[in-house]
Parts: sequence; C-alpha cells; structure tokens
Amino acid sequence: MIGLFGGAFDPPHNGHVELVRAAKRALGLDRVLVLVAANPGHKAVETAPAVRLDLARAAFPAEEVVLDEHARTVDLLRAHPEWVDPVFLLGADEFCDFLSWKEPDEVLRLARLAIAARPGYPRERLQRVLDRLDAPGRVLFFPLEQPFASRRLRAGTALEGAVPPGVAALIRREGLYERRGYTETA
Repeated sequence: MIGLFGGAFDPPHNGHVELVRAAKRALGLDRVLVLVAANPGHKAVETAPAVRLDLARAAFPAEEVVLDEHARTVDLLRAHPEWVDPVFLLGADEFCDFLSWKEPDEVLRLARLAIAARPGYPRERLQRVLDRLDAPGRVLFFPLEQPFASRRLRAGTALEGAVPPGVAALIRREGLYERRGYTETA
C-alpha cells in the first residue's frame, strides 16, 4: 500500500515528519511518496521548487521525494493511474479545508484519505466535512501523538526542535528564510 504526502514544504518541519512516521506505523504503509508541490495551488511559497525539494529530501531521507508539477491533487492522481488505491495523507486542519479542493469527491474516488488527528482535535469539525462527502467510508483516521506536530514555523521560531537537523543545516548554510527571523535555539 502506497501513501502519498504532498505539500509546499516551505520548509518541512518536524510535524510533517511525525505525520509520515505515525501514518506508516498506524496504517502499515509499505512506502510513502513525498510530493513537493512545484507551484502549490493553495498557498504562496517563498523558495524555489528545487530548494524545497532539497529541504524535503533532507527531512525525509528514508522516503522517495519527488517534485509534483500538478497544482491540484486531483490532476496528480489522474496522471498516475498506476497508483492503485493510494492513501493520501493529510493533517486534520488540512482535511477541514478539503471541500474547497478541486473536485474533492473525485480525489476521494481516486485515493483514500488518511487523516492525522492529534488528541483533543474537535471531532465535530471533521464530521462536518465527512457529512458532505459522497464516500466518507474512504476516509481513515489515525492518531498523531506528538504535540509539536501542529506547530508551524513562525517568525522567531527556533530551528532546533522545529525542523529536522538536516533541514536546519540547509537553512543555515543557504541563508534561507532570513526574513522570517528564525533563531538557532529557543
């Protein structure tokens, strides 16, 4: 069973890494393909696709990491019919926006969704999305235990403990995200 984990990864952080680790453990995934969106349709990015690809490879050294040229998930899935019933991994917050995606029911026809929900996440927010889907049975949930998983990198965030060491080293070496004001330590 293949898991797909897509994103801008601008930059990849420990929450991303923990989500993949938890999904592999909970779902018994044979492999996870990390898809770095070249031109994400859902958000602006600060760094070039090649840089984000290098950062993602540093964050996920045990996974296959590739550049995804599709701005929308449904287009990616249509382009890869060889992926038989893949599992697309999402965080709970991203799932709450799933109905705004291009053709969400078609995404769900082409792939199952596996949603990482941290303890205490409001189930009613997830249920509101499930209730509006044609095939809610194709949505799986798995626990995300680490508290840092939902922490986003913001101005003043310490790199140490927020991003994998290889990512922090690349950020420092290349002088990336200087405008964000990351610090070396907390």
